[in-house]
Amino acid sequence: MKITEPTPGAPCWVELGTSDVAAAAIYYREVFGWHPATEPRAGAGGYTIFSAGDARVAAASPLYAAGQPTAWTVTFATRDAEALATSVSEAGGSVLVDPRDVFGMGRFAVFADPQGAAFAVWQAGSFAGAELLNEPGALGWVELATGDPETAVAFYSRIFGWTVRSHGTYAQWGIEGADFGGMSTVQDRDREDVRPHWLPYFAVESVDGTATRAADSGGMLLMAPTDVPDGPRIAMVRDPQGAVFGIHQAGTEG
Repeated sequence: MKITEPTPGAPCWVELGTSDVAAAAIYYREVFGWHPATEPRAGAGGYTIFSAGDARVAAASPLYAAGQPTAWTVTFATRDAEALATSVSEAGGSVLVDPRDVFGMGRFAVFADPQGAAFAVWQAGSFAGAELLNEPGALGWVELATGDPETAVAFYSRIFGWTVRSHGTYAQWGIEGADFGGMSTVQDRDREDVRPHWLPYFAVESVDGTATRAADSGGMLLMAPTDVPDGPRIAMVRDPQGAVFGIHQAGTEG
């Protein structure tokens, strides 16, 4: 069972904060075939939506604050952003951006869990979130890298009501029987400077072909295409501006 539309508590959108939105648009068009469209309304600040075919699947925005890292941010759907902000604070997390309206499309907020991993939430208005999930060119999986799995389980189970189950040695997050993500430890990463974070994985028809395009277009392979034991084929990429994302074989999520 997989999630194919925005569902409360599950990933519903993914947004790239980058130092060069125009260059990112070119890069991800080469890698995934995405089509960019920059929001023309005043106050949008160059916000650019990426579409796979006719389906809106992701976005990119300039870096808005000093010290903001170039990175992908995973967004989870919620019915009530204000109530969730209270829950995050009570559970030991932090509110980085208070809930606010976006052109009547919905309300968003940005939080950090007790270990510092940032994530966003979206309360739908006229826009529910990604119009394609778990299909080639769209978000297919999310993974938390954390230094304290026990605290992470307690936090996310409390604020979102997620279930947690083991798939071998790998813990997976789910809602009502549909797993949408997993959890690893920062110690599993090759670099010592890796901090707790959420990592999006995009579904692709060919991991090897997409990884080759990602590298040939100016990115760097952090993990070459690899078959996960009892799992999918995956790879990990850093884009030319430094944002990291994963790819996995479509149809193998969960």
